[in-house]
Amino acid sequence: MTGPEISIVIPTQRRPAGLETAVRSVFRQAGVDPAALELVVVDNDEPPSAAPAVEALRAGAPFPVAYVHEPRPGVANARNAALAKARGPFIAFLDDDEEAPEGWLAALVAAQRRFDADVVFGPVRGRAPAGVARHRVYLERFFSREGPAQAGLIAHYYGCGDSLLRRAALPDPQRPFSEIHNLTGGEDTLMFAAMQAAGARFAWAPDAWVWEDPAPQRLSLRYTVARAFAYGQGPSSACAAATPPDRLGVAGWMLVGVGQAVGYGLLAAVQGLVGAPGFAFTLDRAARGLGKVFWWGPFKLRFYGLRAGAGN
Repeated sequence: MTGPEISIVIPTQRRPAGLETAVRSVFRQAGVDPAALELVVVDNDEPPSAAPAVEALRAGAPFPVAYVHEPRPGVANARNAALAKARGPFIAFLDDDEEAPEGWLAALVAAQRRFDADVVFGPVRGRAPAGVARHRVYLERFFSREGPAQAGLIAHYYGCGDSLLRRAALPDPQRPFSEIHNLTGGEDTLMFAAMQAAGARFAWAPDAWVWEDPAPQRLSLRYTVARAFAYGQGPSSACAAATPPDRLGVAGWMLVGVGQAVGYGLLAAVQGLVGAPGFAFTLDRAARGLGKVFWWGPFKLRFYGLRAGAGN
């Protein structure tokens, strides 16, 4: 073997504690030959703030650890910089607010080999701190990813965190993430949509689950409802970005969005007045519907590439 078979990528921005948790969980992976692995940490802060932490962690690493400083803000810039450095034909993505159990990577690899998949996705389990009481069930569900109980091929895709990608199947092996989504997110959705159109095979690995520990400032309805609105924009935006643009698809999703925004919006208003426990879930659905309707430029929200605040 002349290089690693799998490059594990962790993008980070000003989350030293989360980064350390994520990296140490990667070091504990079992069932995969360490000689087949490398870790690439890409620091998307303007100053190289994560460099000392990565250097300290490298001392106890069971496989090579590469540090990349990408000062240009944006989630697509960060992911592309990592891919330019990564040497493996397979790329595993883990976020800096995630923690992987020791069997995580082996489960992704097993599903990839079993189904000859171009991308494998795994579940994410949101984990709120003990002090969070209000809307706790909703918040943990919001930051989770659920899927089928059994491993198998799937006809849709999820987000990039907790995934294993075959580099040869990417639209561009070095820079597959669109920089127009640097500040808003959705760069992975656009890439996976292009892969699906090209015939890529997606698989689900229920045993390849990870914990997600959201930053404290994200554990509020203010953040999650805004993010739900942005998620709702995804289907309409994807149709608009198709080549040629799928205008009928855009119109269809906007029509669906009107129904969701009105129906769930009215229900959320009633639930909010009476203090019903399902209020947060209904408000989330209304926001996603509204996003399908107002999906273009002026309504795009910025979640990434910020020099202050939540970061990536």
